[in-house]
Amino acid sequence: MPAEAAESVFPQLEALLPHVQKPIQYVGGELNSTVKPWESCDVRWALMYPDAYEVGLPNQGVMILYEVLNEQDGVLAERTYSVWPDLEALMREHRVPQFTVDSHRPVKAFDVFGLSFSTELGYTNMLTALDLAGIPLESKDRGLDDPIVMAGGHAAFNPEPIADFIDCAVIGDGEQAVLEVTRIIRAWKEEGRPGGREELLFRLARTGGVYVPGFYDVEYLPDGRIARVVPNRSGVPWRVSKHTVMDLDEWPYPKQPLVPLAETVHERMSVEIFRGCTRGCRFCQAGMITRPVRERSITGIGEMVDKGLKATGFEEVGLLSLSSADHSEIGDIAKGLADRYEDDKIGLSLPSTRVDAFNIDLANELTRNGRRSGLTFAPEGGSERIRKVINKMVSEDDLIRTVATAYGNGWRQVKLYFMCGLPTETDDDVLQIADMATRVIAKGREVSGSNDIRCTVSIGGFVPKPHTPFQWAPQLSAEGTDERLAKLRDKIRGDKKYGRSIGFRYHDGKPGIVEGLLSRGDRRVGAVIRAVYEDGGRFDGWREHFSYDRWMNCADKALAPFGVDVDWYTTRERTYEEVLPWDHLDSGLDKDWLWEDWQDALDETEVEDCRWTPCFDCGVCPQMDTAIQIGPTGKKLLPLTVKNSGPAPRGHAH
Repeated sequence: MPAEAAESVFPQLEALLPHVQKPIQYVGGELNSTVKPWESCDVRWALMYPDAYEVGLPNQGVMILYEVLNEQDGVLAERTYSVWPDLEALMREHRVPQFTVDSHRPVKAFDVFGLSFSTELGYTNMLTALDLAGIPLESKDRGLDDPIVMAGGHAAFNPEPIADFIDCAVIGDGEQAVLEVTRIIRAWKEEGRPGGREELLFRLARTGGVYVPGFYDVEYLPDGRIARVVPNRSGVPWRVSKHTVMDLDEWPYPKQPLVPLAETVHERMSVEIFRGCTRGCRFCQAGMITRPVRERSITGIGEMVDKGLKATGFEEVGLLSLSSADHSEIGDIAKGLADRYEDDKIGLSLPSTRVDAFNIDLANELTRNGRRSGLTFAPEGGSERIRKVINKMVSEDDLIRTVATAYGNGWRQVKLYFMCGLPTETDDDVLQIADMATRVIAKGREVSGSNDIRCTVSIGGFVPKPHTPFQWAPQLSAEGTDERLAKLRDKIRGDKKYGRSIGFRYHDGKPGIVEGLLSRGDRRVGAVIRAVYEDGGRFDGWREHFSYDRWMNCADKALAPFGVDVDWYTTRERTYEEVLPWDHLDSGLDKDWLWEDWQDALDETEVEDCRWTPCFDCGVCPQMDTAIQIGPTGKKLLPLTVKNSGPAPRGHAH
């Protein structure tokens, strides 16, 4: 963490840009980006979403932290993204280090290098960035002038596979956490950096909300399972807690969303309307680790949309959350926004809608000013039985009724999401997806009187995740997944009457196995990640860059000394007694409650949403001193005047 000014590397970089694809993604200067003078700040963050600019720039998490930090006096935050292999090769050749896009300073010059992982497939990109930055790959080799490498995001709830490469991890919401970390770093620097890097990490660990893997030792049993995880110095907590922001209205970020220069995956402004989910889908890590539900008020949402549109000029607003139609005032929100922006033709979108939370009024409000694209629903399981196992309480009749309403009201396209490889699943459970799709098409033709309608079936492989009831479940092998999906494809294609109207999109089982290895792995998996990186592994989330054979070959070699293999981490079922690699990281969920829910799954027992029923003792609210926060507030979206309308005629209030 050198004190002197960090020089921009842009002069060297600029010479390389004519030789790479999409050079615009590296130049910075986006609308609403912030550049602060280096010398006037004493704590400096480089924030990274470890993927390409087009995926990383729209990421809400990074955008929020970037703004929260830059609002503070004396603190600066800049962004960096993964560079494509063409630029990586040139940077190595010309000795240009990993840089920020805001002012092209070397990442190594910052105090903190913070990475946000929403998926585990970004781990090799992190190693590329560290190496390009000139920061030693392993934390034990770093010195006083290297940044603190910090992981966050959903994958950080099990950071053990990257424990060797990060200095620390923060689990949960980042808004307050980054300010606390900033305060600790500032005090340590003002005191003259006493005790070096070790002392700074100790001060962070002592708070109980920052996990420093180096302060914990993992002991193993002869059969390869973990015996225990113990702190190796006093003053370090046995368990590290997650951070939860309680009043979302106090954190209306981003206020000035970034507008990308190059094309990105989402060309819209997004507002998070609530955090958390209590539907209790047993496969869903995001729903489990973000409890409890905290709603943003209808007026808070209205203000954020108003400011965001003025700041960006976007023409679409995404209302984000894990299940947006579940907001207690979603109808009023959609109607209020559609009314307000009627003249501006601002479109509204929800990421995907639950079948049982869908109603045509809501759908009409959402599409009133925008275009009527397809509707997306996620039944997740093909059979009634498997939906009980995963606690996705939607009957096939519910789905058909909903779809009939949509086709009857002029929609022509419906997309259905499913998973393959769920616990206890059989071929028959998956083949029933075809029956459901044919019923959807038949009903659509009947109510619309037209044959010109489509239903797209989209299928992903199921990956068991930490901190969910399925964390003990065996994963279906890549071959098993591919065989099951081939049978389904043949059944859909063989249907002479309806097959042509059904689109079929699926991911093969191979990336899921790698994701499974990384999501439930322990520290021994770090050797695999490093071997894959050294063998040229990059952008593993991109089909054209992903190599299953590379991962399997590296895993065979790297795991052999430990007596475990890929199957041991993926297709093996865990028992109640086993110490899981993430047990010392506290998501607030009671492990016994998760285990009981796993048993309920095996018994095909459904559990209600605890927002509207008595508590099921998942443990989050009392343990984290939090509570579910929902409306209705009874307020309406203000102002009630339609934008750009003239004065109201006498006697007519708007």
